[in-house]
Amino acid sequence: MSATAYANAEKTLTQKGWLDLEVDPTLDLVAEIQKLKKEKNAVILAHYYQESEIQDIADFIGDSLQLSQQAAKTDADVIVFAGVHFMAETAKMLSPQKKVLLPDLNAGCSLADSAPAPLFRKFKEKYPNHIVVSYVNCTAELKTLTDICCTSSNAVQIIESIPKDQPIIFAPDKNLGAYLVKKTGRDMVLWNGACMVHEIFSNEKITKLMHRHPNAKFIAHPECEAHILDKADYIGSTSGLLKYTEESDATEFIVATEPGIIHQMQLRSPHKTFIPAPPNNACACNECPHMRLNTMEKLYLCMKYELPEITLPEWVIKEGRVCIDRMLEISAKAGL
Repeated sequence: MSATAYANAEKTLTQKGWLDLEVDPTLDLVAEIQKLKKEKNAVILAHYYQESEIQDIADFIGDSLQLSQQAAKTDADVIVFAGVHFMAETAKMLSPQKKVLLPDLNAGCSLADSAPAPLFRKFKEKYPNHIVVSYVNCTAELKTLTDICCTSSNAVQIIESIPKDQPIIFAPDKNLGAYLVKKTGRDMVLWNGACMVHEIFSNEKITKLMHRHPNAKFIAHPECEAHILDKADYIGSTSGLLKYTEESDATEFIVATEPGIIHQMQLRSPHKTFIPAPPNNACACNECPHMRLNTMEKLYLCMKYELPEITLPEWVIKEGRVCIDRMLEISAKAGL
């Protein structure tokens, strides 16, 4: 793309946004995206919560940190992250030399947004002798204020690796934090943040579903509230839930997390039935509005114009990586 064309595209995207850019409805988006991927030496990452079409065209599908790690190992020049903003930030932190794109810059995260770094910095000052463990679902700037990062897969092991006499602040998810307190017996200071998707599952509707499907296993992500987790036959990360449905002898599951994961569950276990747990509203399932901002049209435009691009100050990349590297070091020692 010429410098003039790039500048015009950037101006259009800045002033109008994606909604005003039209895509020819007769265009074969799958073919065009595959073509652009080769032309630009790009790799496409899709989180489990993306729409099925995007998952199907992605090079890698998975949880956020896992995807960033996989992209860092490739020789791609461009990383296209079909997910939300903090995920693309993490990819940039792990691959600072690569161009990182996000199909929709407005694809944020209610959990990451619940812990603004300036407010957290003041909160942290109240507990000077505490170390900070932050869930990877947080902003790059919050990671600069974090001692050790964790994922929902390794959170228990990370907490248990810390000496018992060392006080801990856990951020930003209070529900995951409460689950970890219960699992590890550690009395941690919890930041009051949460994921909107995992906070509004309906206890009443899930109970009725369990009565209608007595043989179904109820599985839930640890970002859910405690009264939901108390009902669960299995609690685990998104990838953990997926693995459980593959390995379980059960043929029916009620799934309490964002329903995008059900596409992969159905692909891997086509003979099994998956029921999305309902929220406290009129919807049948609990989709993340931020994740669903990414579409095939936006993915195409993003790759065509190489915009919007995720950029981070060098100090954020340098300081933010420390907590991720520390987590990876602990995980390696634990054989995770």
